[in-house]
Amino acid sequence: MRLNAQAPEGFSATMNPPAPSTPGFTPKTVDCPTCGGPSLYAPSNRFRPFCSERCKQNDLGAWASESFRVPTSPPLEPGQSEEPLH
Repeated sequence: MRLNAQAPEGFSATMNPPAPSTPGFTPKTVDCPTCGGPSLYAPSNRFRPFCSERCKQNDLGAWASESFRVPTSPPLEPGQSEEPLH
């Protein structure tokens, strides 16, 4: 099924909204979390906070392959409870 939706005026189907026209708005340059290179943190960078699609996909792949994990406590032994004894 193909949708014939039109993008709002000033936007394209593949582009983010333009940077805010607020006076004094200055986009920041941050370190890319994947490669450490400079990355523009602004609406014009559709891969933010990453510097490129490649870095974004590498990060997604690391999460999907469980290279990144949220730290947890070791499982409790049978019969133990999480409540401290008084």
